[in-house]
This record gives sequence, structure tokens and C-alpha cells, in this order.
Amino acid sequence: MDTQVIIVLSILLLTAVLFIIDVLRIDIVAMLCLLALAWTGILEPLEALSGFSSNAVISIVAVTMMGRGIAGTGVMDRFSRAVVKIAGHDQSKIVGLMSATVGLIGAFIHNIGAAVLFLPAVLSVAQREHIHPSRLIMPVGFAVILSGTLTMVGSSPLILVNDFLTRASLAPYGLFSVTPVGLALLFSLIAFFFLFGRYVLPHHEEAGNVESLQKELIQDWQLSDHIWHYRIPKGSPIIGKTLEETGIWGKYALNILAVTREGSLEYAPWRETRFESRQVMALIGQEDAARQFSDDYGLELVEKTGRLDVLDDPTSAGFAEVIVPPRSAIAGESIRQFGLRRRYGVEPVMLYHRGEKVTGDFSDQIIAPGDIFIVHGLWDKILDLKKGNDFLIVTPIEAGESNKSKTWIALSCFSLAIGLNIAGFPIAIAFLSGAIAMILTRVLAIEEAYRSVDWKVVFFLAGLIPLGIAMQKTGAATFLADKVLSPVQGSHPIILLLVISGMATLFSLFVSNVAATVILAPMVIDMAHMTGLDPRPLVLLVAVSAANSFLLPTHQVNALLKPHGRYRNSDYLKAGGGMTVLFLSVVVTVFTFFYL
Repeated sequence: MDTQVIIVLSILLLTAVLFIIDVLRIDIVAMLCLLALAWTGILEPLEALSGFSSNAVISIVAVTMMGRGIAGTGVMDRFSRAVVKIAGHDQSKIVGLMSATVGLIGAFIHNIGAAVLFLPAVLSVAQREHIHPSRLIMPVGFAVILSGTLTMVGSSPLILVNDFLTRASLAPYGLFSVTPVGLALLFSLIAFFFLFGRYVLPHHEEAGNVESLQKELIQDWQLSDHIWHYRIPKGSPIIGKTLEETGIWGKYALNILAVTREGSLEYAPWRETRFESRQVMALIGQEDAARQFSDDYGLELVEKTGRLDVLDDPTSAGFAEVIVPPRSAIAGESIRQFGLRRRYGVEPVMLYHRGEKVTGDFSDQIIAPGDIFIVHGLWDKILDLKKGNDFLIVTPIEAGESNKSKTWIALSCFSLAIGLNIAGFPIAIAFLSGAIAMILTRVLAIEEAYRSVDWKVVFFLAGLIPLGIAMQKTGAATFLADKVLSPVQGSHPIILLLVISGMATLFSLFVSNVAATVILAPMVIDMAHMTGLDPRPLVLLVAVSAANSFLLPTHQVNALLKPHGRYRNSDYLKAGGGMTVLFLSVVVTVFTFFYL
């Protein structure tokens, strides 16, 4: 075996291991891969950095910007409400129409963005129709994943396809070249849950009104919902101390929801707020902890009367689940640095960070995208969280109006991008034109456009693209293709398609779908040359099959939605197992008859 092939395969193996063990961020792993290829001399410096100028990277930046511009007009929220109105009260129809809606709109928005945008609408439907969210979230989540197979800009793997084809001197695909297989997959998903949803989806009690939803939220997250009111008497040692100095979060594991101040209420007081004599405070937490706090500072328990009563009224205040979406300003900062209480007047009572619950004093915990806060506060203050781009409110709450005046302008810019692509312009140029048009027409501020881009994904793609170049340049792709092809040499093309699709499925479960595409695309190009088949559909097959991520909640969309449906891994094995088999069957059939 050639020395360069050994080096490339070693870098490939190490990169895959780092993705699986998840000790470093994916963009850091990709950058290390890029640098390793340059350090070892496998690639020239310009080749190693070529990912930053690739059509795939420019396309994903442009598509993300346009998705943010369209979302800001509220068009998707209104469309989802219209779909539900058409479906009526039939759960099967609701699942089908919501899945179809999410799938069609998600074809032009990155799938994690589509999941974030549609989750509140799905939960709102569940509340209104008294359907437990677990009956809706998984089908809609799977539809979001499949939406990436409807257009060539629907997912990162498909955006990468044309880069590989162009580099191999093959004709690129058009925007809607993948649509037939995407529509077949989306229709199959809807039919699967229509016929078998009652058997494969978990059964929970139906959702109810605001009070029952609050009880379920409290039960799911094991929250303490008892609010204690205490008055500060003269001479109390707490007078003059700040909240942080009392140890209320760390030592006592309590949260202070509000405190009276000169006849008014201060909700979620700032950590530097100092206590004064005769103030009344509202605390939430365990009874033993509240009693200990009271004894230590000589506080007086008072009846729940006066203005603090509003905190006990579920129509005025309560708990809410809040997700930190990609590109949120709080990501990478702590609550202390961001000033959550001071900005919004809500009290964070719990944090769900990287799969673990964090309670007590987590003020200095660095927040990551995908983290979940449980906050308590007045509903109008919680709604304020929704006005910016930093938080996604998951708990169903009626929201304010979006900027409807820009809807038709945003849709016109989007149509411009589609039209330019149909006219023959490359996808990257067409969609970048649409994004710039949104900025020029003030649908999207330039600062918001920059914030909308997940730069981690940009560096991730730019770092992995050179790995594909190295595999082709050194012959590593040919070496792997020969090893994989040997057992199925001379078999029917359907067997080859099934092997390729199965490999992409397996890789995407344990490494990212982008990494699976980068590893397999060069390999299948060489496999096609060995078997005399057209390599274009085989590369497309890899990118489509990378969406077959239903068996485990490892896909970003599944990981995001899992807590809100109260799913277990066994739920994904049950429903995702059937979808995985159906996916492979549909993809291999459609590619055999329409693409080969």
C-alpha cells in the first residue's frame, strides 16, 4: 500500500474516532483534519484551504440567510396554522399535513432551522387538540430530516454533491434533480405513520389546558412548584446583602421569583440587588430548604396576599421551556455574562446542558446551542424572550405578530433565487443573489444576516472538503472502493445500490452526515468506474442516504426534539427501525428505475 494512502486513511480513521467520542467540537476536528493533510504534505496549501471557497460553503451561508429572512416575516407560522385548520380534529390528518408542510418548507431551509421554527407550532397544535406531543413530534421531526432530500440545498450532504461532481469533471445536478426521490420518501413517511403510527409511537396521556401542561412540565423536569412568601423584618442579617451573597442558589438551591420594592414588584431581581427591611420576597424550591433559609436570616412567613399572588396564577405566570438555538448571543457565554435576569426579568430555575440537568447556582456555566432552560416568570416577560433571535420558547404561549409587511418582499427574493437557478446560474450564485436582495430590501439587516449563519457548520464543511480531495488525489478512495466492491463483484446493480445506501446509513448514525458523504463520495466515484455505472447517481445516493438517521437520536433534529416528546432510545428503535427499512427500500427502488 502506498505511503500517502496509509497517511490519508490514518487521518480519516482518527477524524472518525474524534467525531464518535465527541471530545472536541466538530469544527475543531475538521480544522485539525485540514491541517493534518497540509502538515503531512498530502495537499498543497491552496488545496487544503479550498473548502472555504467551495460552492457548498457559499450555498449553505446563502440558504441560511434566506431562511432567517423568511422566518422573520412569520409566513411559516401562518402557513402551519392554516394547515391545521384544514386538518380539523383528525390526528392522522394533522400528522400528515404537518409532516407535508414541514417537509416542503424545510426543502429550502437547513433542517435544524426548520425544526426550531416548527416546534412551537407543533406543541401549540398538541395543546389545542389535546394530543400528547409525543404523537406529533417524532413524525414531524422525521419529516424535517427528509425535507433535506427534496432539493439540492435542503441539507449539507446534498450541497456537497456538486462540488464532488465538478471536481471529478462530471456535470452538476440542478436544484430539483433530487426532488423525485425526496417526494417519494416524504410520501412514504406520511403513509408509514398513517398506517402504523398508533403501534410505533409511544402512548402518553393526552395534553390538556394550561394548568395540566404546567403539571406535566413540573413532573417531566422534577421541578418544585411551591412558592413561599417571606417578609424581611427589621434587624434581619439579610438586610444589605446581595442575592449572591446570601447563597440562595448554591447553598439553599432556591430561586427568588420576585421582591417588593417601594410599592412595586421586581421580577427575577438581579444578583447584585440588595435586600431591604420590610421587603416581601417570593421563593420557589423545596420546603426544607425554604425553612432553613428563613431560619438562617430570621424571615417571617406571610400569607399569599397582595401583588405577589400573580405568581401563583397559572394564567399569568408559570414555567416555560426555552431552547438556545444556533447562533444565539448567549451561546458561548454564561448567564452572568449575558445578564438574563436583568434583560428579561425571568428566573432560570434549571438548565439541561449536554444531556444533564444542572440546578442550584449555574450562573457561570457556559451555555451551548441546544441547551434547554426552564424559566419561571410572567407570561408577558417570557414572551419577550421570543422577540429576538436568542431563544426559542417551546411551551405553547400566544405570541405577538411578526413583520407581515415584508412577507411578499421576502418571497419575491426567494423566487428570484429559484428563477436564477432555473435560468442556469449555479446554486451558490443564485441563492447568494437572493440573500443579498433580502438585505438590500431590508427584509434582513446585515448584522442579523451574519448572526444567522452557523459559522461552526461553515468551518466544519470547509475543513472536511479537503479530506475528499485527498482521498481522490492519493488513491485512497480507489483502495477502499476495491475492498468494498470485491464481495459484491458481478452482482446486480440493485445489490450495489443497497450496499452504498446501507454504508451511508451506518456512517451517518455514528459520525455526522457530512462526514459520511465526504468519506463515501470519492469512494463510490471509483466504484462506478470499476463497474461501468454512471458515478453521478451513486454520489447522489450517498448524500440522500445520509439522511437515513432514524434508528438512534444521534441526528441533530432528533436530539433537539427528543426531550419535548419524552422519548426513550427504545422509541426510536421501534419507530425508526421501520422507517430505516422503508427508507432503504424506497431509495434503492427509485434510484434503480429513475436515476441509473
